[in-house]
Amino acid sequence: MDNYLEKTFSIAGKVALVTGGARGIGYGIASALAGAGADLMLAARTESQLVTAQQQLVADSRRRVETMVADLSQEDTPARLIGETISRFGKIDILVNNAGSNIRKPVLDFSSKDFDTIIDIQLKSAFFTAQCAAREMAKTGGGRIINLASLTSKIGVSGIALYGAAKGGIFALTKALAVELADANINVNAVAPGYVRTAMTEPAFSDETRSQWMLSRIPINRFGTPEEIGNTVLFLASPASNYITGEVIYVDGGWMAA
Repeated sequence: MDNYLEKTFSIAGKVALVTGGARGIGYGIASALAGAGADLMLAARTESQLVTAQQQLVADSRRRVETMVADLSQEDTPARLIGETISRFGKIDILVNNAGSNIRKPVLDFSSKDFDTIIDIQLKSAFFTAQCAAREMAKTGGGRIINLASLTSKIGVSGIALYGAAKGGIFALTKALAVELADANINVNAVAPGYVRTAMTEPAFSDETRSQWMLSRIPINRFGTPEEIGNTVLFLASPASNYITGEVIYVDGGWMAA
């Protein structure tokens, strides 16, 4: 059994880049990948959070963990980030496009600046980071690109129209990249978390009425954890998912089924 599990779910020797990997869901993903044997490059905007995440991951997994302060709203960041990963590790096998942000406003109040802020970080950066990573993966026989989608990739939620628009783009982008990159042996999938309490989602949870409404929609009757999202990403990064590409997996406690 142990040999089967190792062959099927181990990613030992792989190099994974996790954007937004210093906290929340990103950290849960990084922890799962390191626990299964991957070395990590973590990218985030806040150096202190990266240092804390790096120290904890190394202590827990004994894997190599490198970091880079990176603002993915800047146009040159994807190429610099992939270049730095190749410089330090010599390759990239797994990319997790997790970095994100949100602006909560009524739809009539969004500005053009708001639009650019959300689309640049949530969608544009994911495309160009995937593009840069795919060029490198193609040189070494393939790899995995895993995007972070959302319930809002498929349903409308008030107050976060731009976030939903960007995540709808992630849904479509995942499928397009999967088709186009298949010949290079690059599997492209997405994980769509349900409601997981993190620093970014805290405004929804701190509103008691909204929080109770969210919980009422979840058949499992609880919110998710970053670790549960990380485990699904690990599945998509591992040999267990070799024949899966172009899929968006909802990890939502049954929300989309209800």
